[in-house]
Amino acid sequence: MRNDRPDPDPPERETVVVLRPTYPLETKRLRLRPLGVDDLESLLEYHASPDVHRFLPMGPMDANVIELRISSGPWSWTTIEDERDAIMLGVELIETGALIGDVMLAWVSRTQGCGEIGYVLNPRHAGHGYAAEASNELLRVGFEELGLHRVIARVVDGNEASLALAERLGMRRESHLVKSWHPWWEGDWMDEIHLAILRSEWESRASPPS
Repeated sequence: MRNDRPDPDPPERETVVVLRPTYPLETKRLRLRPLGVDDLESLLEYHASPDVHRFLPMGPMDANVIELRISSGPWSWTTIEDERDAIMLGVELIETGALIGDVMLAWVSRTQGCGEIGYVLNPRHAGHGYAAEASNELLRVGFEELGLHRVIARVVDGNEASLALAERLGMRRESHLVKSWHPWWEGDWMDEIHLAILRSEWESRASPPS
């Protein structure tokens, strides 16, 4: 039997987005920049701590692990060309040049326009709003330069400081996954909370987080 229906229109080609920021990215107090071997001691100061890694998917690191991550691992990523790519940047104080943490922006899904942020701060520098300031800059890059529609953060239940930070950024709690995350130290399964913010919500905020 003949089919006289017209062929459906071919799907539109997806726009190819490449994110190659000019580094460093600067905020009022911070520089976000690629990590290098000169940062090894500063990274070791907090990434060797079990307390810092309590809610991270990997255990504490020694100097060899950190050096490998910087030279050829995830801490060497500085561009985004397709989904599942990420940029990993050190957080440096402009005033002193000290490295105080590291942050991540990942492209989760091209079709859903979704990204993800992550953040780790040296506890010696907590309480000054640095993590929020750095993370807000990542949101700007994700929405304005990568063209994302929404950005998520995944936080282990019980990590109250990280949950409070995500909410200060304007992210809302969207899902609570029961016993979906297993800690590196072989403890019991833990819950994970997913938070998110839309580009329109980020643009409409009256001021950046303090």
